[in-house]
Amino acid sequence: MSAELPPEAQEKLQKLQELQEQMSQISVQKQQSEEQLRETERALEALDDADDDADVYRSAGGVMVESTRDETVEELEEQKDTLEVRVESLQGREEKAQQQFEELREEVQQMMGGLGGGGLGGGGGPGGPAQ
Repeated sequence: MSAELPPEAQEKLQKLQELQEQMSQISVQKQQSEEQLRETERALEALDDADDDADVYRSAGGVMVESTRDETVEELEEQKDTLEVRVESLQGREEKAQQQFEELREEVQQMMGGLGGGGLGGGGGPGGPAQ
């Protein structure tokens, strides 16, 4: 019933599916990193409001350990910087994958249009000599 796709079209469709999967994975990673960044920023805001000599505890593995406010702020600032770079990198990867996806999708659409859209009934009518 359906025409067999040429190998090139099949490869491009496979690549489209792979790009779609990649974009989904990148999107999830970006969302997770953005959430971690927001949590880090909230923690920094809370520490900004705390006294310099306030008792501060942070998670180390599965336990809470006492730390100084300044040490904790320094670690959180480093974590924030790292997360900002990660989010920016993921944004770039996401945009690049989206661009590749759109270009490949257009190629596939052109190939599919060429397979079934051009050859039938497209050349004028039954033209006999005029009388």
